[in-house]
Amino acid sequence: MSSRPRRPAKPYRRPEKDPVRLIAYEALRAVDERDAYANLVLPPLLREGRERGDLDGRDAALATELVYGTLRRQGTYDEIIAACVDRPLREVDPPVLDVLSLGAHQLLGTRIPAHAAVSTTVELARVVLGDGRARFVNAVLRRIASDDLDGWLEKVAPPYEDDPEEHLGIVHAHPRWIVSALWDALGGGREDVEALLEADNARPEVTLVARPGRAAAGELLTGDAVPGRWSPYAVRLAEGGEPGAIEAVREGRAGVQDEGSQLVALALANAPLDGPDRRWLDGCAGPGGKAALLGALAAGRGAALLAAEKQPHRARLVARALRGNPGPCQVVTADGTRPAWRPGSFDRVLVDVPCTGLGALRRRPEARWRRRPEDLAGFAPLQRGLLAEALRAARPGGVVGYATCSPHPAETRAVVDDVLKHESAEPVDARPLLPGVPSLGDGPDIQLWPHLHGTDAMYLALLRRT
Repeated sequence: MSSRPRRPAKPYRRPEKDPVRLIAYEALRAVDERDAYANLVLPPLLREGRERGDLDGRDAALATELVYGTLRRQGTYDEIIAACVDRPLREVDPPVLDVLSLGAHQLLGTRIPAHAAVSTTVELARVVLGDGRARFVNAVLRRIASDDLDGWLEKVAPPYEDDPEEHLGIVHAHPRWIVSALWDALGGGREDVEALLEADNARPEVTLVARPGRAAAGELLTGDAVPGRWSPYAVRLAEGGEPGAIEAVREGRAGVQDEGSQLVALALANAPLDGPDRRWLDGCAGPGGKAALLGALAAGRGAALLAAEKQPHRARLVARALRGNPGPCQVVTADGTRPAWRPGSFDRVLVDVPCTGLGALRRRPEARWRRRPEDLAGFAPLQRGLLAEALRAARPGGVVGYATCSPHPAETRAVVDDVLKHESAEPVDARPLLPGVPSLGDGPDIQLWPHLHGTDAMYLALLRRT
């Protein structure tokens, strides 16, 4: 009796390294392992890839989309992956989960064909995880590929009527508590909050600032760049525009700065003032964007700027941003809650306080998954202390701007209201100081929004020392 001849075993094929997906994976691991920010870890990885000759411009754009898209939709992809594995998600090794998330984004969030999304992700898994776990990745991705994003959302998100916040959180990839906080801050109904959540998931434009007295906005209007919407110093770059290719940016006469940040500085600078206008203070100056704009505006009026920053490495960034400022300015390493200056020394004071960063989720998508509700309580004493000292630093009749990149009521009006109970100051209506900017709220403070203004969700309250 003859037996069937055995087929010869397939020779082992070494996995091929795809530099685009390998860089995306390395960036995601840095965000997960070291609590790094993608906007800090990705550029060096891309630069190294270009120097090795592994990447061209299109490759770098794809790697950027894979990283930011995966981070934005992480919560949604977690729900979908959880429906496709046979164990709790917490029992899946984080490196495996990062590879699966990358694959899920390619399948559900890009135009990459399904077969290419699966095959390239499995090949990545072979490189970074090994053949055994790559087979697990292959099986899960094939289950995910069985439906599109809308189909999966119908399966994993509860109906809106049953749980509005959970539904919106899964559909628009925001933690439930953030959906609730943004909804409260925004007011309005479902249409308004969905527009905000969608704007948080849109790729933000790169906005430049022409620092007055050093550069003109027209100088930055190269290629497909267009003027900003609200700030006379703002210029928006087309998708893929490279700030470093512009001479004024390379020379420090212009910089990258969100238009909302520019408007905060402009409102403080334009606030009416009785008496002298010679000394300005930026009490939380790092990394230096607002300080550079304030310094240029102060120089145009013959005023001097003192920029204070507690962290030495951030103080160095401020000094770099202010290098070449046309007027007198000084950078000091100092704690704004324990000031080194005499009370009543300044005519204008800005404190852009540390916060949860819920207003910049477009730019730092990983922050939405990293922050917790208890973080609000952690920032509260510092925010109140900084504002109280800022008011004491202003002379009677001087103006203080309290700014924060968060729309959460606990970081905005609650802070201002609490401090005003103990300090001698009165609110100044900030809305007339930003002419032409719509939808600023009921006043006297202002709240900017990504979906209404195309800016980060910056908050500003102006207070006059009495």
